[in-house]
Amino acid sequence: MDLLDFSIFTTPEAWISLITLIFLEIVLGVDNLVFISITTNRLPADKQHIGRKLGLGGALVMRVIFLCFASYLVHLVDPLFTIDVGFYSHGFSVRDLVLLLGGLYLVYKGFVELRDMLALTEVKAEHSDEHKALHLITLPQAVGTIMVMDLVFSIDSVITAVGLAEHLIIMIIAVMLAVFLMMAFIDPISDFINTHPEMKILALTFIIAIGALLIIDAAGFHTGIELMHISLEKLMVYFAMIFSIVLEVIQMRYHSNLAKWKAELVSQQGGASAKAGEAGATASEEGADAGETKN
Repeated sequence: MDLLDFSIFTTPEAWISLITLIFLEIVLGVDNLVFISITTNRLPADKQHIGRKLGLGGALVMRVIFLCFASYLVHLVDPLFTIDVGFYSHGFSVRDLVLLLGGLYLVYKGFVELRDMLALTEVKAEHSDEHKALHLITLPQAVGTIMVMDLVFSIDSVITAVGLAEHLIIMIIAVMLAVFLMMAFIDPISDFINTHPEMKILALTFIIAIGALLIIDAAGFHTGIELMHISLEKLMVYFAMIFSIVLEVIQMRYHSNLAKWKAELVSQQGGASAKAGEAGATASEEGADAGETKN
């Protein structure tokens, strides 16, 4: 099949597949943005922006290469070995092993980052002389980590893409457009997460949940129910995270408005006190003038 055969876009099926895949790549790419943000936070401040761009660019190259082997990946579902212990029986394929290892790494990474954050490790390190030595990583390390983890994050979406679209060009275009959109919004998302630590905690729990989903999928535990080619298990996690984020944003807005109101109240009270003080001073001066006149 010709990779550059753009005549397929004369059919409605091709456009439906493209739009659906772009949507899926963006939705499934949220966890990747979160991981990129957390990883690049370990870079020096002047290299975080370029680290995010290079990381996403490298991830795009890796994902396109991955897609070129997508048709082969689909056939990696044949069991290499089977675990049968009576109440549990499952044949593990190459895909399952990759998902299992990737899921275990995400769970480990999420718990480590969460532990450091709750222990105020970064906050304490920022006020110590050993901050750079303890926490900063190099640009190649950050880019390499992002590229490798993007492969883990994209395994399910690539398999979904192969099952959804018949043409590789559709998959590649969808991935490229999704990554370009992520490049446009990675800095605002990263800055927002850095400014609001509570959002970073939510992001880390999201990474742990995704890792757990990969492990569950690799072990063969799934309902088999899908909506828009997204499994019910993932939809439940995404719904829970979206609900949590919306709730957190509402709380942040409330606390922001409350802080503004308190500041205005203090300002008004300060102004009233100042006016009262001026009035008292004026009255005292008038009383003194009246006393001098009387004398």
